[in-house]
Amino acid sequence: MTTTFWQRLDKAGRNLAPFAVTVMLVLVGLIRLPAPSYAPIAPDLTLISVYYWTIHRPDLMRPRVAFLIGLLQDLLIGGPLGVNALMLVVTQWAVVNQRRLFLASTFLLLWIGFALVMIGAAFLEWLAFSALNATILPLKPALFQGLLTVAMFPALGWLLIRVHRAFLNE
Repeated sequence: MTTTFWQRLDKAGRNLAPFAVTVMLVLVGLIRLPAPSYAPIAPDLTLISVYYWTIHRPDLMRPRVAFLIGLLQDLLIGGPLGVNALMLVVTQWAVVNQRRLFLASTFLLLWIGFALVMIGAAFLEWLAFSALNATILPLKPALFQGLLTVAMFPALGWLLIRVHRAFLNE
């Protein structure tokens, strides 16, 4: 049975869902709440999305996709180019190497796994910004950002599961 043009177009559109959702989360992450000192501790929604899609659809969240999303995030926030791109690629690499373990686990273990990934990502980002500023930056904002991101994981994970089921179930 041959596929029609419209079926191929539908499949291509559905396969763009992880990329599109992650870019949307980059844009949502740019929204700043009117709270004092919120910007340094804003949750990293993009990292949650890359973590989720790398576990469940690694064929659609490849390192180059994570790199492009990180580069876009760097351009939009006005930060040094490559910091978020590096963080997302390292996260993608670390998660894809442990994918079998994550697929066979419960949601609680996925959450704990994300907390470990977030610790590494927060430390990597803190280290990169400290090196770029040629000084040791305070660690407290990175810790709060990590805690806030880990706390957001269940809600955003639920949303990503819904998108996955709606667009990518085979």
